[in-house]
Amino acid sequence: MDAEAAAHHDKQATGLESSRRRSMRVLLSVPIRVTGKTTGNEDFDEQTRTLVVNAHGALISLQAPVAFDQIITVSSKLTNQSRECRVVHVGTPLAGKAQLGIEFVEPSPSFWQVDFPPSDWVVPEN
Repeated sequence: MDAEAAAHHDKQATGLESSRRRSMRVLLSVPIRVTGKTTGNEDFDEQTRTLVVNAHGALISLQAPVAFDQIITVSSKLTNQSRECRVVHVGTPLAGKAQLGIEFVEPSPSFWQVDFPPSDWVVPEN
């Protein structure tokens, strides 16, 4: 883990980042498929659901062991769209699953198909 990732991890672990949300969170259960490599470098393919979504990513529950800053692929079973995501939080496993905070590698505010997204979900055009 490089110095920037370590600093981010330390802030996240102490909760300093929780007060600086980039966008509103919405409780929304979306069926998803998550694929990638486990911490043991084995392929995994897991069906799960989102717990919370926002314009930048989601909170999900996952059985496969993954690491902070790892890249995984999330596919919406509703739209068949896929996005690469970075693991930005790994919670303590409970009942064999950990809650993971994930963020899109590329901005994708419409990925979750929220009909009336909050105003802070709009991504500025370059």
